[in-house]
Amino acid sequence: MTSTISHSQAATAKTEMFDTRYESLDLWPTGPLLEALLESQLGAVSSVKAALPDMEGAIVAALPRLQRGGRLFYVGAGTSGRIGLQDGVELIPTYGWPEDRLVLLLAGGDAALFQPVEGAEDDEEAARAAITTHMAGPDDVVIGVAASGGTPYTCTALACARAAGSLTIGLSCSPNTRLLREAELGLLLETGPEVVAGSTRMKAGTAQKVALNMLSTALMIRLGHTWRGQMVDMRIVNAKLVKRAHRMVQHLTDCTEAEAQAALAQAEGNIKLAVLVCFGFTPATGKAALAKHGGHLRAVLAAAQS
Repeated sequence: MTSTISHSQAATAKTEMFDTRYESLDLWPTGPLLEALLESQLGAVSSVKAALPDMEGAIVAALPRLQRGGRLFYVGAGTSGRIGLQDGVELIPTYGWPEDRLVLLLAGGDAALFQPVEGAEDDEEAARAAITTHMAGPDDVVIGVAASGGTPYTCTALACARAAGSLTIGLSCSPNTRLLREAELGLLLETGPEVVAGSTRMKAGTAQKVALNMLSTALMIRLGHTWRGQMVDMRIVNAKLVKRAHRMVQHLTDCTEAEAQAALAQAEGNIKLAVLVCFGFTPATGKAALAKHGGHLRAVLAAAQS
């Protein structure tokens, strides 16, 4: 099905356009309404596929910077900004990403997490100040997310970070946008008009969530935060994760539950180190080996077997 867009909307971001198929949406029976919403969500997920080559290029460019100790920045406003913040903050418990190497910039600050902050997304000076305050540099990777691709706060932040030498990656759901021009590497997630015109928490939000999940997860895998499909840098912060860590060590080493518990105790809760303890390393030699191999458990074990 194709969208019908009025002539007056020609210069408007595609995410803001009106699709006449849904003009009587409020009169539709609930079943067809839900089917239309689901169809739009599935289309949003499919839109990410076209961005895969550019996403691969972004990962290749980001890796050496992060391997040198660079930081990950997420920048955005409104729905896009909150989606970015969620993706970033979840890297800490899931992959053990250091908190001091994560910078989360939301237009309007913390208050904007819970309610709109008037004028925040248009505040270019605040964006410049944020990038300057955090001293973005050549080893940093700055990801800007904007459904329309024209949010002044996000675009200005990327422009400033790029001028400072940072790698800048822009995610836009509309083509030919300022964000894609300001970013060194642009990822276009072309989702088109929303079922409810301009409600970018829907299709655009879904596509952004999927793309950011994929981008950050691939980076974490390449940086050695997984082994054999397991989150071996997971932070153990509650009872559920204690049990998960025990199961993980057992699965990865074929040890008993008691041995997994003992190894994790020796490793002070570090799953990678506990795995090495189960394979005969002392905590000290395990730490040294991980440091030598950049935290890559597979490389440590391969070196030990050679």
